[in-house]
Amino acid sequence: MTRNGNNLNCADFQARLPELIASGEDVSSHPHLQTCELCRALLADLETIAEAARQLFPSVEPPDEVWEHIESAIKKEKK
Repeated sequence: MTRNGNNLNCADFQARLPELIASGEDVSSHPHLQTCELCRALLADLETIAEAARQLFPSVEPPDEVWEHIESAIKKEKK
């Protein structure tokens, strides 16, 4: 394990990786990745897996009537 970039070693960086990804920030610009080939490769693998998952399960907008039913149910609960 290397210790570099923001004083994180690989284990520390990888432990924080889910949080970094969830934050929406550009993880590829993280200081640790500037000098760590192992973690750059891990991130590249994760991005490949995520893209494959998006292709397997594309985002589909539900029909308008679904939202109408939800709105109706919410209005009934408020009464």
